[in-house]
Amino acid sequence: MALQELFSTPFGLFSLFTIVFVIVMGVFFIRFFANRIEEDERKAARRRERNAG
Repeated sequence: MALQELFSTPFGLFSLFTIVFVIVMGVFFIRFFANRIEEDERKAARRRERNAG
């Protein structure tokens, strides 16, 4: 019954769209921040190498 309402009513479809959008947005932000953290770590390592040498 609930799945039928989720896929057949406008409110259900909007809820489904919202759920999918939030999941996609979460994945995007996780990847975005992970890449930024990795980039910052590389820059910090380069700075340490320059200062140590």
